[in-house]
Amino acid sequence: MELARELTDFLAAVEERLSSMLVDGNAGPDVKGDTLMEAARHLCLGTGGKRARPMLVRLFGGAVGVAPERLVDVAVASEFIHSASLLHDDVVDAGMFRRGRPTVNARWGNIVAVMSGDLILSTGLHQLARLDSRLTLSALSVVSEMTRAAIAEVEARGDLDLPLNRLRFIAEGKTGSLFGWCGHAAATLANQPDAVERFDGFGRHLGVAFQIADDIRDILGTDVGKPRYADVHSRTPSMPILLAVAKDESLRRKLKDAWAFSTITPERTKEIGAAIEATGAVDASMARMNVEIEAALDKLGHFATDPAGAELVGWARKLSAGIAEQVQGRAA
Repeated sequence: MELARELTDFLAAVEERLSSMLVDGNAGPDVKGDTLMEAARHLCLGTGGKRARPMLVRLFGGAVGVAPERLVDVAVASEFIHSASLLHDDVVDAGMFRRGRPTVNARWGNIVAVMSGDLILSTGLHQLARLDSRLTLSALSVVSEMTRAAIAEVEARGDLDLPLNRLRFIAEGKTGSLFGWCGHAAATLANQPDAVERFDGFGRHLGVAFQIADDIRDILGTDVGKPRYADVHSRTPSMPILLAVAKDESLRRKLKDAWAFSTITPERTKEIGAAIEATGAVDASMARMNVEIEAALDKLGHFATDPAGAELVGWARKLSAGIAEQVQGRAA
């Protein structure tokens, strides 16, 4: 109970720091507000973001005894890195909505979205440099990994022969690397090399599991604010899609024909999505997600018995249970 209260207080401190950093620092009283910061606030503040990465920073830090006040800047940096990637992704995908609101590129255009992403990324890295230069170096490595995974995802569009290990590479790079960095950074501040490796591994496996969970939600239609079968419509190979076409050759041909056109009608998208579900690909994807979760828990080792570590275990288990509940709900 006390840990839950401390986590709530920590996330409130992170929210306050985010707000204070996303101000028009270069605008004087007679100068129009900073468009880039306005765009950043539009994405980062009050939009229902889960703050999963700041929460991970706090739990990892608690497991190695780092004082919460030393973790706030790390948590803010993790959120800035994540938000910058979202801004850039929405430009690449021509996304119009995120978290139920118009994207920055939809409201201000691609140039503002890209530049705003660059600004908050550099702001977060600068904050880290003032805290501990080791964190800046590791964060830069993660940004590089995320960027390579993002272009790999673009290159994979429409590829129904994408190897599953390549799909995993994309998921680990885009999501797992930053999850892992949250633990890497906390353990670095604690000067615990063993924890650095364990936490990074936990985060990477959990990030892959999170991505598979998102793939499953897309097929189930349980991702709030996102249309069902969006991956089918956008020609994005996902775990359920790849498993389904590997099992059903006629579905492979049907989807390949649909993806040969620039757009797919809603009716066609729904028909193909239902066919993917019928192959049992959702259950097979959930099994792979659970393998990643178990691998993540194994990485924690003795840290799993610490109160903060136990919370990490519970969080991972909750992901599995939540997806299982959604799958059962759709079957009922």
